[in-house]
Amino acid sequence: MLVAGDGTSFFYRPANSYGDGNFDSLQELLSSPVTVPGLGDGGAHCTLISDASNPTYMLTHWGRDRWRGDRLPLELLVKWHAHDTASLFGLDDRGVIAAGKKADLNVIDFDALQVRRPEMAYDFPAGGKRLVQRADGYRATVVSGEVTYLDGVPTGALPGRTVRSR
Repeated sequence: MLVAGDGTSFFYRPANSYGDGNFDSLQELLSSPVTVPGLGDGGAHCTLISDASNPTYMLTHWGRDRWRGDRLPLELLVKWHAHDTASLFGLDDRGVIAAGKKADLNVIDFDALQVRRPEMAYDFPAGGKRLVQRADGYRATVVSGEVTYLDGVPTGALPGRTVRSR
């Protein structure tokens, strides 16, 4: 497997919470009303893990593809990643579509949504590397009313700004 293709393959095994060979305990945790799932290490381990695929995995596995055990409602998964995460970090202008709110949006083809295989990108200064994991099925990303990605391709629009804690 490692020498297949162009020889850049590697093993990546991110499975956690897979006790007893299933996700039953994780389902119990996710079903708690005080759970707000999310990952991120700020890039500290960028050559070993890629947390950026977590929202896509949550939508596909828990909302569409799970066959051993109950799925979670799509509305709940979207609420977790939008409203609940923003609220947890005090970003009260985000996470809902309402007058006066930022209302950044992802337009998703849910049937086509999938996480791709991880790959190593050598795009840091001095040839530094990082693990990336892209996804298919995101048709458009809108930030502050401007389309920043269209079918996974950046449009060049950069309307966002750095968010600082209060």
